[in-house]
Amino acid sequence: MRWDQLAENSARARDAALFGADAVTTRTFDTPEFRGVTFHEIRAKSIVNRVPGASRMPFEWTVNPYRGCTHACVYCFARKTHSYLDLDTGLGFDSQIVVKVNAPELLRRHLASPRWRGEHIAMGTNVDCYQRAEGRYRLMPGIISALHDHANPFSILTKGTLILRDLDLLRRASEVTEVGISVSVGFTDHELWRTVEPGTPAPERRLDVVRTLTGHGIGCGVLMAPVIPFLSDNPAQLRATVRAIAASGATSVTPLVLHLRPGAREWFMAWLERNHPHLVRRYERLYAEGAYAPKWYQRRITGQVHALAQEYGMGPTRAGLPRRIPSPEPEAPERRAEPTVTQLTLL
Repeated sequence: MRWDQLAENSARARDAALFGADAVTTRTFDTPEFRGVTFHEIRAKSIVNRVPGASRMPFEWTVNPYRGCTHACVYCFARKTHSYLDLDTGLGFDSQIVVKVNAPELLRRHLASPRWRGEHIAMGTNVDCYQRAEGRYRLMPGIISALHDHANPFSILTKGTLILRDLDLLRRASEVTEVGISVSVGFTDHELWRTVEPGTPAPERRLDVVRTLTGHGIGCGVLMAPVIPFLSDNPAQLRATVRAIAASGATSVTPLVLHLRPGAREWFMAWLERNHPHLVRRYERLYAEGAYAPKWYQRRITGQVHALAQEYGMGPTRAGLPRRIPSPEPEAPERRAEPTVTQLTLL
């Protein structure tokens, strides 16, 4: 896949150039939150993507209105996808953001197709749909509205606090379809957060999002990801993180150990060499077999987190699973003095 395949009219893109000048609008904004960031606005050809059959993901369809992410997480597995567009997977991934400006209209058209069967759509699974760019481009309100209008089930995973802007839209969608919300908080260590997730809101701010959503009747789980070997995995750190998650009112906590796919692996290991050189050999041994930590290590972390979750009154579940708002029980006819309109309530 290359850049011109994302263009609405690929014939207009220049084969020799990274971006077809007629197909892409490149912008920069001289504001503090976007300084050093370049946005490439495109009109995409499609927006609903099928997850490869070999994927470990528990869903089949995704929507990603952005490519690249200003969260700048050094471990982000999506870095490799920037190379598909001949973009840099390091600093370029953090600062060269592709914006599919026609995402809401494309999604609405897709959902209206007689071939679409109303299957679950996951968002935030590649890059965060509530990264800082969303504050300017405002693609998610149109996306959520389209899903609401077609009563199409969906889920959102985010590290962003901007999701609260769309709280009313999410509540309305929850009244007509299955909606799953998860917030990603892998650890609560501030020093570690500043170095590995420099563009994200602080962990406690993300947990405030959980608190607000649950306070408004929208159940919200926490994906405890990533648990970073030798940096956030000792028992005291795991306990502090799970305790904070439980205090936020999260409905569940799901641990996920760091995985290092090509593209992300090189960038993370370079960061590790600069910041924790004594850990490089340990990582080389732990990840010698590939992108994932050994099963024994994953099982150990999962067992510890699940035990802590039980201690703090939470249950484990897979992140991003949808939930259905049950319809209220109808009132008995004899109790009705006159016709009434019953509102669906958020539980």
